[in-house]
Amino acid sequence: MSEGATPQGFSGLTAWSSDSRSPLRDFLRTETGSAVVLMAAALAALAWANAAPAAYEALWHTELSVRVGRYGVGLGLREWVNSGLMAVFFFVVGLEARREFDMGELRERKRVTLPLLAGLSGMLVPVGVYLAVNAGEPSARGWGAAMSTDTAFALGMLALIGNRMPPGLRVFILTLSVVDDFVALAVVAGVYSGPLSMAALLWAAAVFALVLVARAAGLRCGAVYALLGVVLWLALLESGIDPVVTGLAMGLLTSAHPAARSELERASDLFRFFREQPTPDLERSLRRGLASAISPNERLRQQYHLWTSFVVAPLFALANAGIELSGEQLSRAFTSPITLGVLLALVLGKPLGILGASSLTTLLSGGRLRPPAGWGAVAVGGSLAGAAFTVSLLIADLAFDGTQLADAKVGVLSAVLCSFALGLLLTRLLSLLPKRPRLRALLGRAEAMVDLAVPVDPERDHVRGPSDAPVTVVEYADFECPYCGRAEPVIRELLRDVGDVRYVWRHLPLNDVHPHAQLAAEAAEAAAGQQRFWEMHDLLLDHQGALLAPDLLRYAAELGLDTERFRRDLAAHRGAARVAEDVESADLSGVSGTPTFFVNGRRHHGAYDIAGLKAAVREARARAVVMG
Repeated sequence: MSEGATPQGFSGLTAWSSDSRSPLRDFLRTETGSAVVLMAAALAALAWANAAPAAYEALWHTELSVRVGRYGVGLGLREWVNSGLMAVFFFVVGLEARREFDMGELRERKRVTLPLLAGLSGMLVPVGVYLAVNAGEPSARGWGAAMSTDTAFALGMLALIGNRMPPGLRVFILTLSVVDDFVALAVVAGVYSGPLSMAALLWAAAVFALVLVARAAGLRCGAVYALLGVVLWLALLESGIDPVVTGLAMGLLTSAHPAARSELERASDLFRFFREQPTPDLERSLRRGLASAISPNERLRQQYHLWTSFVVAPLFALANAGIELSGEQLSRAFTSPITLGVLLALVLGKPLGILGASSLTTLLSGGRLRPPAGWGAVAVGGSLAGAAFTVSLLIADLAFDGTQLADAKVGVLSAVLCSFALGLLLTRLLSLLPKRPRLRALLGRAEAMVDLAVPVDPERDHVRGPSDAPVTVVEYADFECPYCGRAEPVIRELLRDVGDVRYVWRHLPLNDVHPHAQLAAEAAEAAAGQQRFWEMHDLLLDHQGALLAPDLLRYAAELGLDTERFRRDLAAHRGAARVAEDVESADLSGVSGTPTFFVNGRRHHGAYDIAGLKAAVREARARAVVMG
């Protein structure tokens, strides 16, 4: 690897059966980055509302009408943001929830139970706290503003805390927030909507039935679903139910699945045809082939995620977070049962509800159901879940007006700050514990999900490193893949610097893009027949541009192998069956390209530079210590 190799070189991938980048990781990075923009928009709204309150309110009450002939919709700008653009925001939330259910951490259905119960308890307890503070007051009707979690703020604050928290906590918070959003939007539709029009509601049900029929028929035309979604939104708006629920429903119906190998091979064939004859017809066929290889969920999530994170959510904050913060108003707000109810519900009720439900579920299940992180980390996550914003402000706007609305907004914004302070305090306290109790408090004893379908067999697999190492790194790779060549020095450095790691190479020759990879893999197996696999492995990766049969024979001679036996084995393809077994195991594990790494059976996502792999190894070693 050259000295000028860029970090991007350690995140490249030669595609095989699907894109190996983790949508969950991309989602977390996007939400974390957008938290800064979201906070900036909220601060801008506060500054604007205090500098020119009349202008601020006048703008967001400006009516915008869209008409087609005799039919039209007229709403204020704030309503367009809250009910229109936020429907797109929750569409992306629904996409991510469905992706996790189909392909991610929640594909094992038993893992859904605990975060579902914790999410529900993390809403019910805050509602109880709010109602207790507002007992007998007209303001009790605003209980819905005290129960929600804002995903962007919660994950953004988790990122600010740093890498002290385990990755499982991020997944836990994401799952809680999805449950939170689903229930909160159901509350919006059922409790905070206006008088219902049954005729419009029946139209909405009919349109939703058409969506289900189109989905059952396998229709993949995005324009049709977009049109049905718009009609459903209009029908719900007319019915009196807040149409923001349309987005979440449409997102949850959009299935996710890894690309099938046959579809990707067909896409590769179409690309070759187009390269040989670049005609408009072949261009259209190629575009359709590429689109069909990727699930609609993945395409739509990538298409809309940046827009919702960096445009829609900040616009919502700009439209709703503006309140006048005079000393008199703050003095009144912090004696108001609305402000105190929201603040106490989110800062204290949220973590108590989440921790209580998680511990009770673990106890009643006899330890079979555990959170994906330790109890200390869950406490931190519960405190950060008190960072309500998006849905809380949405419900507050529906439940209150005037000074009551301002009091509710003060409570919501204060809860964001207090939740972060509480999370930071708990993190600092955890860092003071001795090493082993700290690891147990952070990582817990939940059984980790294993992504590697075929376990490592020392009698069969090609293994480097101590046999009793607590951490095993498996790489699916291709001798002709340039990214595998860039990863090899990293693996050597990892084995040199970290002594208790076992490394396993498994073959995944990508024959449709690397024509010499299969023969090179068989050459490595021929060398393995003479107990020289790793020596041949190193030579092949050092000479990736020279993998023809004469080159392979020359390498065999350099290694002092029985070249005649090596030639016979290569000509008879004696190693082909062994290579095919590795390819089948890659298929079972959902491997989508080379190189793909597994650390103690868990798939490693992200960069495979030395820092990224060392971090994954450290976490796996710590978890092995806790579980041991």
